[in-house]
Amino acid sequence: MKHHRILVACGILAAFFWIGSTESRAETCVQRGALDVAYCDADGDLVADPPTDPAKLRNPKTLVWAFAPIEDPAVYAQLFRPFTKHLSKCLDRQIVYYPVQSVAAEIAAMRAGRLHFAGFSTGPTLEAVNRAGAVPFAAKGQSGELRGYRLIAIVRADSPYQTLADLKGKRVAHVSAASNSGNLAPRALFPAEGLTPDVDYRPIMSGAHDRSVMGVLSHDYDMAAVASDVLQRLVERGAVDRTAIRTLYESPLFPTSAFAHAHDLDPDLTEKLKACFFSFRFPPEMTAAFNGDEQFLPVRYAEAWKAVRAVTDVVGALPD
Repeated sequence: MKHHRILVACGILAAFFWIGSTESRAETCVQRGALDVAYCDADGDLVADPPTDPAKLRNPKTLVWAFAPIEDPAVYAQLFRPFTKHLSKCLDRQIVYYPVQSVAAEIAAMRAGRLHFAGFSTGPTLEAVNRAGAVPFAAKGQSGELRGYRLIAIVRADSPYQTLADLKGKRVAHVSAASNSGNLAPRALFPAEGLTPDVDYRPIMSGAHDRSVMGVLSHDYDMAAVASDVLQRLVERGAVDRTAIRTLYESPLFPTSAFAHAHDLDPDLTEKLKACFFSFRFPPEMTAAFNGDEQFLPVRYAEAWKAVRAVTDVVGALPD
C-alpha cells in the first residue's frame, strides 16, 4: 500500500510538472497558428520550429521511417528497399523502414518520437504538421516538376450512373477521415455537382484507396472517391482493368504525398537527410510504380499545400 501511495504521488507530481511545462511553452511561444500546443511557429512558415533548447534536439544513430499506408504496406516495404539502402549509406547510419498499418498510427508514431521522418499522403500531411510536428521538405517529381493528382469519382463502366447527382441514396465509398481525395475534397467539391455527403448519402469508409477501387469493381460500392494516381498505379500493375471503370468527376490538381522530418531532429542531420533525398534517383521499379516520377524535389509546406488547406477550411476542422 505504501508503495502504491508513492507511485500515485509521483504520478501527480509528474503531471504537475508536465502541465507547468505546457503552460510555460504556451506563455513563451510567440505564435503557433494551427499547431498543437506542444509546438511553436515563431517564423510563421506554418510548421513547427525546432526546439530552442539544444538538449532537446535528437540525432539518433538509427533512423526509423514509414510511408503513407494508402495501399498494402508490404508493397512499399519492398518498393523502397533501394532508397532505404541509399539513405543508410549516405547518412552512415542504420535506417529502418516501419510498415505502418494506418494513417492514425503513422501520425501517432511521429508525435511520440518513434518516427524520425515519413511520407504522408496529401490530406494527413495537414494533421501530421499540426498535431505531430512534421516538417515537409520533399515530394516526388519528374523532370524537375512536382507530381500532382486529382480526386476522381469512379463507377463500374457498366453502371447506369452518369452524373454525381445520380448517386443520391447509393453506396458511396470514402477512404478515411483525414484523406484529402478520399474524404475532405469530396465534402468540399461534390455539393456543387449535386451530391452532398452525409445529406444525399452516408459515406462508407473503406480504409484505403485500393480497397475503394476494388469495392466498386466487386459491387460493394456504387461509386468511390479516390486519388487518380492510386488508380493509375493499380492499372499499370495489372491489378485493375481500366476499361472496367468509368470516371464521373475529376477535380483540379492537388499535390501528392509529402516527405517530412520530425521537428526536433538536429538541424545538421535534417540538412544531410535532405541532401540524401535529393541526390537519389529512382530505380526503374520505383519510377514505374510512381507514375514516372524519378526523384525527390524540395517543397515548402506553406505554398505547396495551400489548395489542400483551402479544402480543409471549407469542410471545417480536421477530424479527430
